[in-house]
Amino acid sequence: MTALSASATAEPVTGVTGVTGVFVRLKLSLLRNGLRQSAGRRVAWIVSAVVVLLVTALQLLGLVALRGHAHADALVVLLAAVLGLGWAVLPLFFPSGDETLDPTRLVMLPLRPRPLVRALLTASLVGIGPLFTVCLFAGSVVTLAHGAGAWAVGVVGVGLGVLVCVSLARAVAAANVRLLTSRRGRDLAVLSGLVVAVGAQLVNFGAQRLGSAGLGQLDPVADVLRWVPPASALGAVDAASDGAYGVAVAQLAVTAAGLGLLLRAWSRQLDRLMTSPDGSTLQAAEGRPGRERGSSGLARLLPAGRTGTVMERSLRYAWRDPKTKAAWITSLAIGLLVPVFNAWQGTGSVYFACFAAGMLGTQMYNQFGQDTSAFWMVALTISSPRDAYVELRGRALALLLVTLPYATAVTVLTTALLGDWRTLPEVLGLSFAVLGAMLATGAWASARFPYSIPQDGHKNVAPGQAGLAWLAIVGGMGAAALLCAPVIGLDVWLNTGVGGGWDALLLPVGAVYGAALTLLGLRLAAPRVADRLPEILGAVSKG
Repeated sequence: MTALSASATAEPVTGVTGVTGVFVRLKLSLLRNGLRQSAGRRVAWIVSAVVVLLVTALQLLGLVALRGHAHADALVVLLAAVLGLGWAVLPLFFPSGDETLDPTRLVMLPLRPRPLVRALLTASLVGIGPLFTVCLFAGSVVTLAHGAGAWAVGVVGVGLGVLVCVSLARAVAAANVRLLTSRRGRDLAVLSGLVVAVGAQLVNFGAQRLGSAGLGQLDPVADVLRWVPPASALGAVDAASDGAYGVAVAQLAVTAAGLGLLLRAWSRQLDRLMTSPDGSTLQAAEGRPGRERGSSGLARLLPAGRTGTVMERSLRYAWRDPKTKAAWITSLAIGLLVPVFNAWQGTGSVYFACFAAGMLGTQMYNQFGQDTSAFWMVALTISSPRDAYVELRGRALALLLVTLPYATAVTVLTTALLGDWRTLPEVLGLSFAVLGAMLATGAWASARFPYSIPQDGHKNVAPGQAGLAWLAIVGGMGAAALLCAPVIGLDVWLNTGVGGGWDALLLPVGAVYGAALTLLGLRLAAPRVADRLPEILGAVSKG
């Protein structure tokens, strides 16, 4: 924000127009200076801009092609509502994408909330996101507008809709600025990958349902959303095209009222942020009795000795470390969505439930990378292959504490959705075998191919170690598939009818086979860990 201070001191700023001009120049300066930082950042920005522009062009062509379709109004209203939701959610997951989202950087400047709101709102219209939003609303107007009155309403609706989207993002960011600048906020930002993954599955599911049932099933939802800003701006265009000008005016009024409420809420948040002290700088805890730390209820149930300590540490990593938490939640979500969504659509197979065990098994890979440079404390406690074996065993047991019941629950749920209860024992056995193979190869890969996980940013691999990470994961998954070949072959043999009536045998066979693979993998990996402690420490400390 030094550019703003320099501009404010170099020339007097009078009136709202002057403040707005300074903020627009600030936004452009931040963008320009950000691109000057590195060639990689420039390439990433250019590639993202080209992709967004291509998507925008295709979106415009698609909306124009929908003109005259019977259910085009329902689709564009739903698109506007989803776009508004995206503007509200994205600042929570990408707070560093726009440095002007944090108004607390302006607390030392003599700015009042109302001029600040106007200036920040105008500056927010500069960027690729607002351009995409304008094009979507403009294309939607082309799809819906019929007659001069509808076109006039469309012009007003585009302006109101875009302002609602931008104001929504700003109001949400201002209301959560303390969260976004805290450790919990960084945890939330790391989980953005999960939002993308879940969103992709939901979009895929919705597209398949629309492809089979048609756009007509969107009408009930659209009838409600056309009265909710910013979708109400497009609902007004559709109403004006039908000659219902009273309804159109009412929907425009709803949009304008929503914009006014957002601006008022944003202004109140700015006033509070600019005048109230930051709680992080106050001695809030002064005078409060300290809480004695002790073992939690779960810790009391863990085994005694080093095994229980390692399990508790691994579980605390999964709960507190942002990158580890993101990896766990992503694996849990995708491991559930893929089999369940396919089963829900009636196109899946019970064997898709093994995907949950495979996704969670990948958490065993690069076990020491989550320790980063703190691995030296673990290395000091390992003096023999036996110590290394107990360390790996504790980490594997902590993983099994979650993966075993979770993989079982996903398998049962998938089987229930498909109604194929006969295959439940064999699928469970195959899932346990896959999980055991993943733990075995993961322990070996952790010892042979460790890599660092940067704590800052969205990268999960330190620069220069991407090939190592891919080799560990892809090679390990391939080896796990080969290790499961005997159980897969037995399953195929039993399903050919040769071994009829013995399908349930796969459950104990798969469980025992998976446990044997896990123990074998830990035994083979332990001497490697004990011999390569300096190399592992150097590899995981690069980030």
